[in-house]
Amino acid sequence: MEIIHVSAECYPVAKAGGLGDVVGALPKYQCKAGHIAKVVMPMYRTRFLYDSEWTVDFKGSANLGSWFFDYTIIKEPTNKLGFDLFLVDINGLLDRQKIYGYDDDTERFTAFQIAVVSWISSWEHRPDVVHCHDHHAGLIPFMMQYCYDFSSLANVPSILTIHNAQYQGWMGWDKSRYIPRWDLWKRGMLDWAENINPLASGVKCAARVTTVSNSYMNELSVSSNGLEKLFQMERGKCVGILNGIDNEVWDPATDKYLPHHFSTKNVTKGKQKNKEELCKQFGLDATKPLFVFIGRLVGEKAADILPEAIRSAIHHTQAQACFLVLGSGETQVEWQFQQMVEPYKGIFNCSIGYDETLSHKMYAGADFLLMPSRVEPCGLNQMYAMRYGTVPVVRSTGGLQDTVTDMGDTDGFGIRFNNATVSDVEYSIGRAVTVFKDAAQMEKMRRHMMQIDHSWESTVNEYLGVYESAMG
Repeated sequence: MEIIHVSAECYPVAKAGGLGDVVGALPKYQCKAGHIAKVVMPMYRTRFLYDSEWTVDFKGSANLGSWFFDYTIIKEPTNKLGFDLFLVDINGLLDRQKIYGYDDDTERFTAFQIAVVSWISSWEHRPDVVHCHDHHAGLIPFMMQYCYDFSSLANVPSILTIHNAQYQGWMGWDKSRYIPRWDLWKRGMLDWAENINPLASGVKCAARVTTVSNSYMNELSVSSNGLEKLFQMERGKCVGILNGIDNEVWDPATDKYLPHHFSTKNVTKGKQKNKEELCKQFGLDATKPLFVFIGRLVGEKAADILPEAIRSAIHHTQAQACFLVLGSGETQVEWQFQQMVEPYKGIFNCSIGYDETLSHKMYAGADFLLMPSRVEPCGLNQMYAMRYGTVPVVRSTGGLQDTVTDMGDTDGFGIRFNNATVSDVEYSIGRAVTVFKDAAQMEKMRRHMMQIDHSWESTVNEYLGVYESAMG
C-alpha cells in the first residue's frame, strides 16, 4: 500500500507539538510493516534542511487566485527518517523559519495544499491513500474530488486525522478564489457557519476521519469549537485511534540525550542519578519529589492556573516538593513563572522556550509530570513520562483519560483529577507528595508503567484497517 502523509509538521524536520511527533513516527512504522509511506510538508528554513542533502524531484506551477506561483518538490534521498520525505518550496510563502504565526498563514497553507495536489495529480500512477493531518491539509480531500484540474484523483480515498479541532483554518468566502477551478455546486462542502472552514471541509469530504484517542472522538460531538453538529452528523465515518510513541527515540536505556541510562531493572537508581544532575543544573533539592511541566504555556494546557497552583502547593506542603517548568506561550504566563524563580529559589525554576534535549532529561529525572489540560486530544507527554518511570498527574480528559489509570484503582499507576482548577491541581500534588514517601509503592508504579506498550506497531494495524475500509 502506498500512503502519502500531508502535514505542516514532522519531527525532526519541524515540530511545534504532538502533530510533529506523530507524523515523524507513524510513517516509519508503516514502512516497517511492509508498506510505502511518504511524508510531504512545507520547506521551512530549519536546521534539518541545512544539515541534510536533497535532490530536486519535481518543479511545477499553479495559481493562488490571480497569483501565479512556481513550486519545487525536493526529496531527502537517504531515507534516514525511515520513510521518503518530500518538502514543498514556494518562494515568498514557505521560505520561513517558523511553522505558524504569520499574517499570511491562510495563503501559505492553501498554496502548499494546491502544490501537493498538483504534484500528485502529475504522477503516472495513483497512491492508494492520501492521509491529511489537521486543517493545514484539510482542503485536500475537497480539491481531489471537486477541483476540475485534479479530477484524476477523485477516486483516491483521503483520510483526515484530527490532532486538535480547536484550530480550523477559517477564511472568508472572498478567498474562495484561492481554490483552483472547482464545482460551484459543491459550495456546501467548503462552508461552515458562513465561512470556508478547511477542517470542516476535510471532515465532510474525506472517506474516513480519525482522531487521536477514543475519548477525544466522543468529546468532539459536545465540544469542538463550533463543529459539534458536524461531528454528530458524520459520526459514522469517524474512529478514534490512540497515538503511539516511537520507542526507538523514547527509550531510557538508549536515549542519546540522557547522562545516565536505566531500565526497569534499575529504575530507582537510574532516575535518581538523572534527577541529581537536573536539580544541580536548576538549583533544586534532589531529595524532594520533583514535579515538572513540559509543553506550551497556553489555555488549552491550563498553564494559566499553574503558577498559582504551584505557589499554593508549596505553601500547603511546607515546601516538601520542587517544581521545574519547560515551555513557552502566553507572555503573561511566561512572566509569572519568571517572577517566581527568585522568591522560590531552590524550590522552583523554569526554562522558557523549546528544548528537546532538556525535555528528555526532565522526563528521566522527574518524579511526577503535571498535565492539567483543558483539552488534550491524545497527549504524548504522559506516554513519554510513563516510558521513563515518571508518574503522570493528569486531568481526566481526552487521551489522558484513555492512558492513565489512577493509583487508587486496580493496577493504577498515575494520579487523575476532574477539573482544571487550582484546588484540584494542588490536591493532586498533595497526593503525589504522600505516595513519594512510600519508596516501595513508587518503585512498583514505575516498573508497571514502564512496561505498558504504547508503541506504534499495534496502532499501525488500526490505521491500515481504516485505509482498507476507505478503499473498499
